[in-house]
Amino acid sequence: MAIWNLGSINADMVYAVPHLPGPGETLAATGLERFLGGKGANMSVAAARAGAHVAHIGAVGADGGWAVERLTEYGVDTRFVARLDHATGHAIIAVDDAGENQIILFPGANRQIGEAQLGEALGGASDGDILLIQNETSAQRAAAHLARERGLRVCYAAAPFDAQAVQAVLPYLDLLILNQVEAAQLQEATGSPPEKLGVRDVIVTLGAQGAAHFDSEAGTRRDYPAHRVEAVDTTGAGDTFTGYVLAALDLGLPMPQAIGQAMRAAALMVMRHGTADVIPDLKEVLEARFA
Repeated sequence: MAIWNLGSINADMVYAVPHLPGPGETLAATGLERFLGGKGANMSVAAARAGAHVAHIGAVGADGGWAVERLTEYGVDTRFVARLDHATGHAIIAVDDAGENQIILFPGANRQIGEAQLGEALGGASDGDILLIQNETSAQRAAAHLARERGLRVCYAAAPFDAQAVQAVLPYLDLLILNQVEAAQLQEATGSPPEKLGVRDVIVTLGAQGAAHFDSEAGTRRDYPAHRVEAVDTTGAGDTFTGYVLAALDLGLPMPQAIGQAMRAAALMVMRHGTADVIPDLKEVLEARFA
């Protein structure tokens, strides 16, 4: 089986700051690092490090060759990453001493992915594979429609959140992953709580409180507590969680075990500075010990 990820690829410029800047404030950073990032790239790396075969469908500009090379080094299939005449996407990320972050995102080439590229990539997909999409690329609805026609399971990680974007793909989804704020915003937009959205499985991440899984078919909710760790940087933790959940499901693990592994991976991730480059591998996740 395989995971096909229509996902963003960014250069993450991470600035260490004493506190997150307020409106009109000029703030001197105490450090700067460049990482491979983008929600799509993060999720691809996480799923690959969790043991899944991951094919990334995306785009970079002429300045993005290093990002593709790094994805390949991390075990991601990059045959379907296009080189376009647009700047590679990038993010400016401020991280404060408490590990909270603030992000400015420039989409760049991520918003130039066309349906022809999707068709070429998904032409190699098999029944039962997984398609993963987020809201940092173009062609999400077209990808979801094509994947459903080909018998793939479709997962949507609803970030950056846009209610219309989520509603456009809801009819095609098998799994929806969103955080607590996004879940509240979607409920306000649709009038339906997570278990009434018509999606078989909905996972709501709750930050330091863990996560909740809603099985609409069984009509159940199960809560998963977070591991207690000292967070230094929350950037990429949600992406790591998503990649690990999908990798486990793709490898045949039941949902409780998939979420359990993802919770462990996310706990390790918040203890590290950076994004895709520092996502833990499966051996680290399985061997980790928490208080």
